[in-house]
Amino acid sequence: MMTFLSTVLATGNINITAVGTSTANIGAFTLSGIVSWAVTAILVVAGLIFFFMLIIGGLRWIMSGGDKAATESARGQITAALIGLVIVFSAWAIAQLISNIFGINILQLQFGNIGTLSS
Repeated sequence: MMTFLSTVLATGNINITAVGTSTANIGAFTLSGIVSWAVTAILVVAGLIFFFMLIIGGLRWIMSGGDKAATESARGQITAALIGLVIVFSAWAIAQLISNIFGINILQLQFGNIGTLSS
C-alpha cells in the first residue's frame, strides 16, 4: 500500500483544466430554450405539488379520527389533488399530441419543416 501511495505522490503537479467552454458560452441561451425549460419546469413542479397534496390529504383523512368535517375536508383536498394531476398530465399529453400531429414540439419549441409554396 505504501509503494502505491508513494508512486501516486511522486507524479508531481496535477493540472486540472476545463474540457469544454460551456461556462464561457453564455450567448448560447436562446428565448426558445428558456421558454421550453420554463414550461417543463412548471409541469414538473405542478405535478409534484399535486402529488404531495394527495399524500397530505390522505394523511389528513387517516388522522381525522372519524370527525365528519375533517373527513370531508380531507376528501375535498384529495379530490382537488387528483383533478390537478389529471390537468397536468392532460396538458403534457396535449403537448405530445400537438408534437406528433403538427410537428411543433411545445416542450422544446422545435418547429417542423413548413415547406415552400411553389407557384
